[in-house]
Amino acid sequence: MLTEERHRIILELLAEKEVVKLQELVEATNSSESTIRRDLTQLEKEKKLRRIHGGATLLQKKREELSVLEKSTKHIQEKKRIAEYAASLVQNGDCIYLDAGTTTFQMIPHLHGKDIVVVTNGIMHLDMLLEYDVPTYLLGGFMKKKTKALIGRGALQSLKSYSFDKCFIGANGVHYEYGYTTPDPEEAMVKYTAMQLSQKAYVLADHSKLNESAFAKIAELHEATLITNELAEEWLEPYKAKTAVEVVTK
Repeated sequence: MLTEERHRIILELLAEKEVVKLQELVEATNSSESTIRRDLTQLEKEKKLRRIHGGATLLQKKREELSVLEKSTKHIQEKKRIAEYAASLVQNGDCIYLDAGTTTFQMIPHLHGKDIVVVTNGIMHLDMLLEYDVPTYLLGGFMKKKTKALIGRGALQSLKSYSFDKCFIGANGVHYEYGYTTPDPEEAMVKYTAMQLSQKAYVLADHSKLNESAFAKIAELHEATLITNELAEEWLEPYKAKTAVEVVTK
C-alpha cells in the first residue's frame, strides 16, 4: 500500500473514532508496526494528529475548552497521582498559589494539616479548602463560567499583592517547542503572573495534555517544572533538554 493511502486510512479512522490504537492501524492498512510508527511520526510533524502511547489521537482545537464538570471526569486517577506528588512538595511555612483546575483541585486533601497559606483564583476550590482547614485568600476579578476561574484586570491586580514560595499551575497544552498553553489569553496572563511571583513554579498536566498546544501561551517550557503521569521514552529527551520533568507513575 502506498504511503498516501495509509495516511488517508489513518486520518479517516481518527476522524471516526478520535483515538485509535496502533494495532488497529496495523490491521486496517495491512502494514507492520514499524511502518505505522513512521507514518504517525510524519503525520504528527504535519500537525495532523498527536501520537500517544500505543496509538494516536486527534489534535484538540486551539480555543476548545471543556467545562469543569467535563474535565473532572477525565483521567481522574492520573490527576490524583500527580496532585498527591505535587502536594508532597509543599512544606510547612510555604505560601503557595493554587491555580484553578481539576488537577490542582485534587491537591487539596493532601494539604490538610500543613502550616501553609494558599492563594487561589479557583472558585471551585473554596469549599474543599475550608473543609480541610487550609488558610486561604481568594483573588478578585471576573468569574469565568466554564472554568470557575477568576481572571481579568481585577485578578491580576489582587495577585500582584502577593509573592509565593511555590505555585501549581494547570495547562491545556504542553509542548516541547511551544511551551505551556491554554485557550484563554486572560487566563494565560493570570497563570503567567503567578509563575513570575513564585520562587518555584510547577505545571501539573496529565499525559493527554502532552504534545498539544492551545491558543494562548502561558510560558516557555523552562519556566516551570513539569509534573505528569506518563512520558514516552522517545519524548523524554526533548522535554528534559528544556526543563525539569517529574513523571509520577504510582
